[in-house]
Amino acid sequence: MEKTEQNLFYRIPVQAFSLRLARTPIRMQHSPSWRIDKVNPVHDLVFCLTGNAQYTIGAESIALKEGEAILIHARERFRGVNTGREDYTGVAQHFTLDLFGRADLVDQMKLDRKVVLSNWPVLRPLVRHYRETAATTSPTLVQHHQFMVMLLAFLDDAFLGWREEVELLANQGQLSLQIMLLASKLAADPLNDGGLEQALAEVPYNRDYFRRAFRDRIGMTPQKYLELKRMEYAVHRLGLGQTVKETAAELGYSDPYFFSRMFKQYIGASPSSYRLKQTARSRYRYVE
Repeated sequence: MEKTEQNLFYRIPVQAFSLRLARTPIRMQHSPSWRIDKVNPVHDLVFCLTGNAQYTIGAESIALKEGEAILIHARERFRGVNTGREDYTGVAQHFTLDLFGRADLVDQMKLDRKVVLSNWPVLRPLVRHYRETAATTSPTLVQHHQFMVMLLAFLDDAFLGWREEVELLANQGQLSLQIMLLASKLAADPLNDGGLEQALAEVPYNRDYFRRAFRDRIGMTPQKYLELKRMEYAVHRLGLGQTVKETAAELGYSDPYFFSRMFKQYIGASPSSYRLKQTARSRYRYVE
């Protein structure tokens, strides 16, 4: 699986994800005598900060040390022991990650059980802060956002691909997954001529049925969603100082006036007025 495919996580529409923290972060501080034998009803993501531990899940035996993380799936029995002479410290978070509120997104993925976190020097301070500021009552909004960053960092390193079992094609989980992947592809390359038709041709569902399901979850048809992403791309180009005519041409519009109407429909302002506002703001910042 190429890294560029993993980065599709960062282009998934926000309404696709529903992250819930089942409890406050667990501030792990386990002595050398620590042992655990447990089953959790939700997923459990564990980050090691110091020390060493050994987890047994089914027939798997996994060693964990600083800079590594392990995912324990919901309803999996696991055992853990401290295998070092010092305290084993870190943070664990019980969570669910739903896809359009209809399926467990984690269960749709093929993941490495344990990863060495590739961006650990940057991630370590966040994990420490997340542990040290753990609320005692219920998870906070800030913790929710912090854990999403930590979870996405884990998924980037652990992601092997999407489950492809044929029997999944008939359930709502796989349908939601296909919708999420299409939305991600369109957002990643909105200027690709024919990209939408090619992507729809690869979807293992009746096209009209899939369009209706896409609109139900995303709030607009695939074509409208692509147009929105193209206009968002235009916003970026205009913000860099590109002219309306140049931006229209780059997006493939031979008629700048038609492009202007489309832009106003999705963004709420004409491209020329948007460009003028951005230019004025840039000059104001420069004067300051």
